[in-house]
Amino acid sequence: MTDTIAEITKTDALTVTPEMPIRRAVALLVESKAAAAPVVDEGGALCGILTQKDCFNPALQASYYQEWKGTVADYMSRNVISLPASADLVAAAEAFIAHPHRVFPVTDGNRLVGLLRRSDVLSALVRLSG
Repeated sequence: MTDTIAEITKTDALTVTPEMPIRRAVALLVESKAAAAPVVDEGGALCGILTQKDCFNPALQASYYQEWKGTVADYMSRNVISLPASADLVAAAEAFIAHPHRVFPVTDGNRLVGLLRRSDVLSALVRLSG
């Protein structure tokens, strides 16, 4: 199987920046029903990922103190596991088996290409297996 992940990568995925206020980023995640948003710098390079799980801490703090504090950089996960745009479906499936993530950023070098969802990889594998 040599099909690459390119055709199932969401290139219009929600992205956020490190400087964005965390309240705005959380609102965007909730509004778009996204599991995560890649964090990109001004040049489009991947520098982190903001997951729903990352958002619980600032949301709880805001509920206690009635005030949102901080930026995406304060809460994002910095050690991001990404997949190269050239990866095939098998490599993507193996990555989802090895890690509990629901999404992986897809990169070309250090530039973000899009987001790959676990559900899309599973669907593609089912289609290929007939």
